[in-house]
Order: sequence, then structure tokens, then C-alpha cells
Amino acid sequence: MDSSTIFPRRPLGSPLACFKSLVIIASFLTLVQFALPHVMAPKGFTLLAALAVSGGTTGSSGGAANATGDIDLSWHAPAQTEVNNLTAVINSKGVWGFIYDTSETPDDKYGQYNWCNMPHVRKTEYLQPSDEYELKYVELVHRHHKRTPYVLNAFPVEPYQWNCDDQGLFYYGEPFSSRNKPAKMYWKVYISPVNPFVPVGWIGTCQFPQITAQGLDDSWLHGADLYGVYHDLLGLLPSRDAVNSPDWHRKVKYRVTNNQITSQVAGMVVNGMWATTDSLQLSTQAAGVDSLEPQYSCPAGASLFNRIKSASNAAWAQHLAAAGPLYEALDDISGVPADDGGFHTSLDRYYDNLSARQCHDKPLPCKLVDGVNSTTCVTQDLVDAVYRLGHWEYSQIYRDAPDSLAASVATWGVWIAELAAHLRAVIKGESETIYFHNVAHDGSVSRLLSILQLDHMVWPGMGSEVVFELYKKKAVDGGNPPAPATTSVVVAPGAGAGESGWYVRVLWSGQVFKSSNPTLGLMDMIPVETLLAYFDGLVGENASLVKGKCSA
Repeated sequence: MDSSTIFPRRPLGSPLACFKSLVIIASFLTLVQFALPHVMAPKGFTLLAALAVSGGTTGSSGGAANATGDIDLSWHAPAQTEVNNLTAVINSKGVWGFIYDTSETPDDKYGQYNWCNMPHVRKTEYLQPSDEYELKYVELVHRHHKRTPYVLNAFPVEPYQWNCDDQGLFYYGEPFSSRNKPAKMYWKVYISPVNPFVPVGWIGTCQFPQITAQGLDDSWLHGADLYGVYHDLLGLLPSRDAVNSPDWHRKVKYRVTNNQITSQVAGMVVNGMWATTDSLQLSTQAAGVDSLEPQYSCPAGASLFNRIKSASNAAWAQHLAAAGPLYEALDDISGVPADDGGFHTSLDRYYDNLSARQCHDKPLPCKLVDGVNSTTCVTQDLVDAVYRLGHWEYSQIYRDAPDSLAASVATWGVWIAELAAHLRAVIKGESETIYFHNVAHDGSVSRLLSILQLDHMVWPGMGSEVVFELYKKKAVDGGNPPAPATTSVVVAPGAGAGESGWYVRVLWSGQVFKSSNPTLGLMDMIPVETLLAYFDGLVGENASLVKGKCSA
């Protein structure tokens, strides 16, 4: 073909010249590919901002990882243990050495499951990280401590009273801008000799529920132990002399739910930590939207949980059938009608009623005949069977059922997003808070264990605690933080292992958390990018995915 003025023919160069030209072109394209995203990125675009983008893809409970394949968002079954083996649960005796009759766990057995007062972080057992890590922030959530049963969990007629004359529940308001001060007033329940209407279930001077005097003491010790670790041992918390100062308020936060029992616990925890009786703030979200309890409306999440606890779940139906003889024996003694759905859709109500008695050294109930105790009583074998089945149920609801992750993510995803926001704010230097303490419920803690995919699920007992510790790796000789020794840990898309130098350790009952999800694994100094990408993939940054999951 002849040359034209538009595409003039040029003589071919040597092979070496062609090779050089290709190298130059490839180098230019690589430079453009690298530079363009940074040139076009908005001001302040950082690694954490990249996480928000890359973590926005979510998978279903049975799906694969997100679009990059780096972060596994799928549900992974927990380990097979005596707790979630229904045959073993039905045929066993005892409760695997778990404690149900005292708040005191011997020092040589501390860490053992104690329903009345679960193990938590304390100096004696605390495993300090390497000196190369500096603790920057702690956020923890724990269940309230031991209490009276809920009124719905009482038998139609209880065989004895339950009184709380050894404590006071104080209820009063105080104007901040007035010289007028309130008297410290507390409630005391009484039975009127004139009122012909008698309460169903428990009779006495307690609220049902309320934290008992023993539960308040457990709360105080919990606070003292936390201060012993995070002030005395690690030096994170301010000194007690600083309590209630402006600096203290910027650094230390406490949050409770709308249920008053969490505030009862928080008051004792705060005094155990800070040795103060000053008036201090407890943060709480509005009723009906609280993310900690949780209370926000989530029909789709509730539907998933209901499906797990229904006859459509073969495992659930099988366990109720296997529990039939146990129900018959308990119903005969308690007087609970066999068609009472609240008591017979799960063992939850019997569990709460009986465990509360044993934790407070009260006798197991006997059958009432003409208003008098008979010799037909609940035996320890019956109670132990209730406890074993209760643990099986919680494992099924929150871990074993494939829908459990999706249900928990939908119904507790807002709190997860709040935690992620707190971590980001600390990393960016936008928050002075160093300690955030949440007092919640078993439903709160169970959902968190579900989202983190605890490898060995149990029913979280009184005071059950999960702690998130955020560390920054110290620089070497004044330089940048060193890369970790291994790169086997999955990190956020586009980020090198430990690129930011920030790491998270998660503790459950005072020990390092073990997840069934391979992305999380043993949660001991995992790059914060990994955890944030996992959270973002499930709930979205700032909970952007939660409303959609709740209405799906």
C-alpha cells in the first residue's frame, strides 16, 4: 500500500528500538494507572476511605467473599462440641463443669464458665502484648450482672417470696442549674392489705427484674478489675484523681440501654473503677431505636430469628421433641400450662427462673398442693438438663443455624458500625476518647459473638464481656512502623499487611477470641484494616447497609 499524507509510511526501526519504545509506553501507562486515582481522589482520601469503598460489597450468610475475594463475609459453622451436639446434650449428666451456684470462681479455675459471674479481664490472668505495641483505645461491651428473674419467667404461683431489702434502687431527678437539690429517694415494693389484686408469679419487695445486692457487688468488682488492667497494668486510663474533670470526660465514656438494670450495674462499675460517688453521665439512645439493646425495628432480622426457632428448622423441632419428657416434669411441678407458648417455644424461661434461684442460693421449687409445698420438687438433674438445652439453643440461634449471621448482622449491625466509626476516629486522630464502656444484655453479647463467629458458642452468662483493644505498632528507631513478621493475615483490599501500623486484639471472657471465620481466626493483633473491611462488608460504613437488610 502506498503511503498517504495522513498515514505516511515510515521505515521500520531495529528490534532494539522497538523494544525500547514498548518499555517507554508501558512505563507511561503504569504511571498513569498509579497516579490518576490519587490525582482524582478528593482531599483527605486515605487508606480508611478506601476501606469504606472496598468494604461496601456484602454477601449473604451462605455467600462467598466480597468482590475482591480478600475478606470472607460468609457464615462458617462453629466447632462441634458437647454444647451443640443434641444427642450428647440429651443423654449427658451435669453441665460440663459450668458453675451455677455462686459468683465466686476459685483462682485456680478462673476462666471456667460461671453463669452467675462470668470471667472477665483482670490482672492475674491478663496476657500483656509485646512491648512493640502501644495500647491506644479500648471498647468493651458486657452483659449486666446477676439479677432477679423477669416477671414473665415466673411460675403462675411461686412457692416463696423474693425480697430485696438489702439494697435500694434510687430514682430521682436533679436540676443542673438550680440551687435546689433532691433527696436521695429509692423505691420499695410493698403489698397492700387492701388491694384485692395479687401479682402473678413472684411476690416480694424486689422488682422483676432488678440487679440484686450480690449482682451489684459483682459489678463493682468487675469495674475494679478493669481499672487494675487498663490503668495499673497498661497505663491507658487516667488516674482516679482526674475523674469528672473536663479531660476525663473527653477520654472516658459509658453507655447503657433503656432497661434500668444496665444503669444499676453501671453505677457500681464506675465506683469500682474510679472510687467516686460524683454525678456522672451515662449515654443512652432513644427508646425504640437503641442499637445496643437492640431496639430498632428490623422485621427481616426478626423473621430470620423466628425461622430458626420454628418447626421449619428441623434441628429446632427435633430438640423440642427430645425435651418433651423434661417439659412434662417441669410443667407438673411449676403449674405452667402445657399450652403456654412462652415457656414451650424454648427453654429460655425455665432457664432464667431456675438459674436465678441457684445463683442466689435459693431452694429449687416444689409442687404446690393446696398452697403447700409437696415432696415433688425440681431436682438438680432436671435443672442441669434445662441448662444443657439452653446452651444448645443459644448455639443454634446464634451460631449453628446458617441464617444466624444474617439475622445478627441485621439486628445488631448499627452497633457494629458505631464501633467501626469509633476505631476510625481514633486512628485518624479525630477523637480523644480512649475508653468506651457499654453495659448491655445477653441478646446484645450473643449477637456480637454471632457476628464475630465465635468458634465455641455458649449462652453468655452474667457479666459476659467482649473487649476490643486497638494498638499502634511502635516505630523502629524513629522510623515507620515495621511490617509484621508474617503476611498470612488477610488485609483490606489494596492495603499491604499491617500498612497502617494499627492492630486489634479481641478478648472474650478475658482470653483471645477465636473465630470460625478464616478472615478473623485467632483475633490476636489482626490488622485493623481486616476488621474494618469485615464490618463494612457486613453492615456498611456508618451502617449504610442495615436498613436494607432489615427490610429485605
